[in-house]
Amino acid sequence: METTDPPSGITAELPGKATVRKATVSIEGKPINTRAYIAETPDGAVGFAVHDMPGDRYPLEDNLQRVLESYMVNTAEPLTSSNVRKVTFDGHPALDARLTSETEGETLTGFIRLIADDKHLVQALVLGPEANEKALKAMHERLLAGLRIP
Repeated sequence: METTDPPSGITAELPGKATVRKATVSIEGKPINTRAYIAETPDGAVGFAVHDMPGDRYPLEDNLQRVLESYMVNTAEPLTSSNVRKVTFDGHPALDARLTSETEGETLTGFIRLIADDKHLVQALVLGPEANEKALKAMHERLLAGLRIP
């Protein structure tokens, strides 16, 4: 299903109806409005988030660290990144990383791309059980192929 973030016009193809989560986060004391669009699948969660701030305001590596810290705060579970590399996405600076969260019960894995444009920071993310890594990678590639930043 095509999912659009109305304020920004950013769209993505998700494998089902998205749950929308709106929040205001504080980045270096400044309130930033965010919207996350997440679809649950049998293999894991897939979605994208839009932050109303210039994506180049902070280094993408710092923004990745904020994602990891936010996950820990919200779930009380560790999340680490690996294979971090700078890329471009449709002419925008971007950062890719593999994600891992190991708990006593299970290991989660996933992939994230942080994309900076002049008005927004966009996160494209998949996360699910490690046993589904191949399917998660394919979902992430489909998500990126259908992501449009006007």
